[in-house]
Amino acid sequence: MRPMKHRVMQNQLSSSVALAAVLAVLPFYLGLNAGAQSGSAERWVGTWTTAEVGRPQNPIPPAGPAPRPFMVNTRCPAPAAPPTPPPPGQTFAPPPYIQFTNQTLRQIVHTTIGGSKARVVLTNAYGTAPVTIGGAHIALRDQQGVIQMASGRALTFSGKSTITIPANAVIFSDPVSVTVPPMTDLAIDLYLPGTTNAPATLTMHGAALQTSYISETGNHVGKATLPQVSTTRSWFLLSRVDVVAPDATGAIVAFGDSITDGAASTPDTNNRWPDHLARRLLAQGSKMAVLNAGIGGNRVLSEATVPPGIDVRAVGAGINALARFERHVLSQAGVTHVIVLEGINDIGNARENPTPTAEDLIAGHRQLIEQAHARGLKIYGATLTPFWGAAYYTQVGEAKRQALNEWIRTGKAYDGVIDFDKATRDPNDPTKLLEKYDSCDYLHPSDAGYKAMGDAIDLSLFKAGASSTSSR
Repeated sequence: MRPMKHRVMQNQLSSSVALAAVLAVLPFYLGLNAGAQSGSAERWVGTWTTAEVGRPQNPIPPAGPAPRPFMVNTRCPAPAAPPTPPPPGQTFAPPPYIQFTNQTLRQIVHTTIGGSKARVVLTNAYGTAPVTIGGAHIALRDQQGVIQMASGRALTFSGKSTITIPANAVIFSDPVSVTVPPMTDLAIDLYLPGTTNAPATLTMHGAALQTSYISETGNHVGKATLPQVSTTRSWFLLSRVDVVAPDATGAIVAFGDSITDGAASTPDTNNRWPDHLARRLLAQGSKMAVLNAGIGGNRVLSEATVPPGIDVRAVGAGINALARFERHVLSQAGVTHVIVLEGINDIGNARENPTPTAEDLIAGHRQLIEQAHARGLKIYGATLTPFWGAAYYTQVGEAKRQALNEWIRTGKAYDGVIDFDKATRDPNDPTKLLEKYDSCDYLHPSDAGYKAMGDAIDLSLFKAGASSTSSR
């Protein structure tokens, strides 16, 4: 028995020595590792984003005649009549989309926070064919299509000046050292040596409400003045711009439909409600980015009806909110908070149909909340604004809106409530937008309406953002 006991004691002694040795070097190792991480890590936070959709080569023909509107709109100017009316019972095909062939795009985006470095994320997320970028550049804008040359930096991708983005992929540029001020216009140049006029879906964002510039033939990236032949108010192949901002509190993603996208606001003035929120945060000294992930026509639970054989992803209203939440919210650099304003298009497009019910929409909102909480984000629910008089208004829809709003206010599922309904409604008739806040279509706010929405947000909701930061 003694030899066995002796061996056991020897083994215990050896184990104790080994453990002591590990414990002795562990603090040193951890210190080295922590130091290496703190020395090399940079805190990237989004300063601008857009929510991409797909666009086919040619416009999708209408699925059928439009439903009869709720009432005749006498506020909005009537659309201009075509010089030659179509034959009885027929309609003209929609005009073709703008296409690019061996041209340079100078696209203008507006920052919310500043930083010492920048990177640009390009997207072919909904593309069905590869897209080649023959050159790229970033600079501060001077005016119109003119850039501030001293600020210009060529963009590279994995060290190369050109790259082909595979279908369904996103690409990060290499970081560039450039001082990016808050609330400033950046010009992002992309040279497209091929053509977009091909039977493939193009990734873009339609209602940018920002003028960008299209060059004559050739590679003109980085030129002080772009030799332009045309302009566009859409963004193409752009996903977001991130900056290195170690002192930033975080980023708020405004997730919604056309009312978040700023539909009917004055172009080139940054009058969307998220723009007003960003300005208020900056004015109080809060370094909190605001990222706009609104898509006109977007729904919580479904997509727009399309003709047979058409990919639903190639529709300007985008895929449903549940499907795009990961890409447009959770993947944003530095995101800490989310504001959700979604559901009016599910309600309006259903017309008199009982489905989706308010309970269906509540279930969808609960799913968004669960996704956000699983990533440690704060998520706030925004009540739906009035839509009496809109083309798709019904009393059935109004009852759903009221039920959803009541749940947002009292259900305690969201981490907080932003009452856009209260901020924009007519106190004498709460089913309607206050007239001065109506753009004219009884649905989308005016510039004053969007400002009222931005001003209605309690800024104290965002003071604790640093504790839940997700930096990528």
